Amino acid sequence: MLQSMGPRRVTGSDEDPRVVELRTAVARLRRELAAHPAEFPDRGIAEDELAALAAMAGGGTPEIPRLRRSLLLVAGAIGSVSALSTGLSAVRGAVELFGEQGGGRQP
Repeated sequence: MLQSMGPRRVTGSDEDPRVVELRTAVARLRRELAAHPAEFPDRGIAEDELAALAAMAGGGTPEIPRLRRSLLLVAGAIGSVSALSTGLSAVRGAVELFGEQGGGRQP
């Protein structure tokens, strides 16, 4: 059985692997949301907060409280849309890589 070793730095890259994971997960969920045909009341909130998460991931190591707030808003906005649950889970997992506020895990 393979076990995750947690986030690791890519050889030759100074980029935090947690940030890479967050950026990848957010991009995937944004694509899934854009392709989702149904409109729902809080779609705009989800789109705005995913854009905010993408901006945070693009700007280096994001602030953990802001990450968690955005995740909560996205989850509340699209939580009942089962077609987006896998992408939402990936974003949640990426946010969790940053650990707890003030005592975050170091790569």
